[in-house]
Amino acid sequence: MAVAKMLKRARDLARTLCQEPRQSMGVIRNLAASIRGSAYAARWPRLPSEGAKGTLQAHNAPSPSPNPLLQYFDSHHSGKGIWKWRHYFEIYHRHFAKFVGREVHIVEIGVFSGGSLDMWKAYFGPRCHVYGVDIEPACKNYEGDRVKIFIGDQADRKFWKTFREQVPALDILVDDGGHVPEQQIITLEEILPHLRPGGVFLCEDVPWVHHRFAAFVAGLADNLNAWTGEPGHTLGFQSQIHSIHQYPFVTVIEKCEHPKDRLISERHGTEWQPFM
Repeated sequence: MAVAKMLKRARDLARTLCQEPRQSMGVIRNLAASIRGSAYAARWPRLPSEGAKGTLQAHNAPSPSPNPLLQYFDSHHSGKGIWKWRHYFEIYHRHFAKFVGREVHIVEIGVFSGGSLDMWKAYFGPRCHVYGVDIEPACKNYEGDRVKIFIGDQADRKFWKTFREQVPALDILVDDGGHVPEQQIITLEEILPHLRPGGVFLCEDVPWVHHRFAAFVAGLADNLNAWTGEPGHTLGFQSQIHSIHQYPFVTVIEKCEHPKDRLISERHGTEWQPFM
């Protein structure tokens, strides 16, 4: 089985090299720098153990300002289960707070015990519409007020086509599904273009160094720096994607509220060095 997977990956790589020769050469040319960066990060010294003299404040110490999602999670002791890494809640609130109180359409892949569906409704307010996606048919039982459940495989592009036809407006996607890189890549390819301007794509559970989904996202991030040769003119991806954020185990991609067709470099002031 492992050999078959390796052969398939080799065929996929060869196909990509043939189809995208220019991009492929750029990746190969920068491979040494990528390895160098990975090695540099791996050598980064660890902090002293907690309690040692001079240590920093614990990572999970209370935030100066309340986080409603974390408060909801900490007070949730019974009912439908919610299973999340604790550091995710700061990331959620940072990127989702702008939608609170607005009409917002959010899809979460990976319904499991259904608790997070209610959490999103409580956080965003009465104008929130939640869509759950799971491969387990029993999750259909969690459908209810402002919650609709879709049963399907997130690696199936036909499923996403049907989903997009039934959910024409979408602001947020949270991928807490199968956690397999190819599933995560297909989900991003199928849904990121479907998000409305200002939308947020958040993929959870991207663990381990040299993760294939993280490598895919690195290729996306590289295109934020694209240069057309024409001063200021943007390319398609660059014009619609505001930013890409990497956190421990989490990737967040934000779309622009308003697509930008130019990046403008300005000079202000009256005194300049003669060598520029």
